[in-house]
Amino acid sequence: MNSFLEILKIILPATAVFFCAYFLVKNFLDSEKSKREEERKKSISEALTPIRLTAYERITLFLDRIHPINLAIRLNRPNITCEQLHLELIQAIKDEFDHNVSQQIYISSSSWELIKTAKEETIKIINISSQKVPPHESSTELAKIIIQLAGSVDRLPSQIALENLKREVAKLF
Repeated sequence: MNSFLEILKIILPATAVFFCAYFLVKNFLDSEKSKREEERKKSISEALTPIRLTAYERITLFLDRIHPINLAIRLNRPNITCEQLHLELIQAIKDEFDHNVSQQIYISSSSWELIKTAKEETIKIINISSQKVPPHESSTELAKIIIQLAGSVDRLPSQIALENLKREVAKLF
């Protein structure tokens, strides 16, 4: 019995020291792991910030380029028909969108949905305008109708998407 008590006198303090050391080392290692994770996230964030800003700039440019008035002015040529202009306008919107589709990974899902909506609604505005003009009429007539229709709308979808992008950038930076 005496030897048992002697062994207990050795084992109990050793066990207490072991658990104290274990928890101290575990806390230290967890703290270091947390610090490394924060540093990793910070370095990723620092690397992504310029890329994200570039994405917002490109999407802003996209929204400006698909604005119906800007499209009508930029693509209208007096020597083409309404039908030709209509096709060029739709193709220009699709090309611009396809060129910027990769930017969706850098912006929020809600903003990307607004951008897709702006694209689709702009196409609708152009389609509605083209239905009001005979296909073989001068493209200038279609451009006028697009400008009038876009001018009569309080806020075009591209403007709504742009305002949303500005708010998103303001929150992030």
